[in-house]
Amino acid sequence: MNGADTKLTDDDLRAAAAAGIITEAQAARLIHLGHERAGRLARRLPDDEPFELFRGFAEIFVSVGLILLLSGAIAFAALLGSGVGIAAVMGALCWFGALYFTRKRRMALPSIVLAVGYAMAAATIIGFALSESPLARGEGVIVVVFGLLGIGAMAIYYRVFRVPFAMFLAGLFGLAVVFGLTGTMTDVQIGLMGDWNRFFDLRRGGGLAIGTLVFGLLALAAGLWFDMRDPHRIGRMARSAFWLHLLAAPALVNTVAMTAYNTGGGAGMMLTAAALVAITVLALIIDRRSFLTAGLGYLAFVVAWAMQLGQSDLSWPVLLLVLGGIVTALGTFWIGLRVALMRALPDFPGKDRLPPYDVNR
Repeated sequence: MNGADTKLTDDDLRAAAAAGIITEAQAARLIHLGHERAGRLARRLPDDEPFELFRGFAEIFVSVGLILLLSGAIAFAALLGSGVGIAAVMGALCWFGALYFTRKRRMALPSIVLAVGYAMAAATIIGFALSESPLARGEGVIVVVFGLLGIGAMAIYYRVFRVPFAMFLAGLFGLAVVFGLTGTMTDVQIGLMGDWNRFFDLRRGGGLAIGTLVFGLLALAAGLWFDMRDPHRIGRMARSAFWLHLLAAPALVNTVAMTAYNTGGGAGMMLTAAALVAITVLALIIDRRSFLTAGLGYLAFVVAWAMQLGQSDLSWPVLLLVLGGIVTALGTFWIGLRVALMRALPDFPGKDRLPPYDVNR
């Protein structure tokens, strides 16, 4: 093949950005220029959200090996040292493993495995350290400090290795902070006893219901911050946003929809339907399907109520058919619906920094 036949695709440029050969901003400009020269859409309309667990079976194989290696190292360290020593060994192995598998080989699934191992080690070390401190006397304070230190540990890991999944783990530590500020052990006992209605209900629940709402809003804001720095969804910024939205969606949807649903009767169903419509509009605006996925259970309740489905043998098949049709239609016509919605909405701050939606823009 001679040089004249060689063509770089959008995927090639994204891979070059991921490998550090060019920056993500340079990749975005090159893709933009290529589309303009080809007479196509200057800003591509992505039909999917960037999400990558593994690139091939080799990564699965390496990940299994890493899990076995870490397990063996932990078992060996357990024979020789304390819990802190075990965590330190695990953290060190994950850090040095990431230097090779993440920074050099850029393998997706092994990077996730190592990030999880590092987070577990950090949580263990922080927990042991705080258990010996005066902060251990205050239930809420120690949880808040634990979460903040965990966020710091994952922020350092993200800064060094640029693993998008680290944002998901940082978000889990953030959930601990919210729990420490707003929740109590009583709230946890309510959830463990199966009374999830009260657990997420803003009207009847404790401080944790407010906490999940605040956490969801903060995770959404963080996800949008990353999204707006990579509207074409080329590199790690968009992938980091994906994981943050994956945290924000269930926190927001469950809190809002459960509160509406627990109102009861027809009014409760109408409020739930209105909440789902608002969530759908939000999902279309920011182009993130995870919010709709989190609301499928509530959508099923609304559909069953609207169709007056009882306990007959046909109730479940009919419900599944209708629910499947709605979800399939949304997935199939997502781009068209988003284009129509974004064109209908007036300009608002940040609209031009969201994923492209208009062929004429």
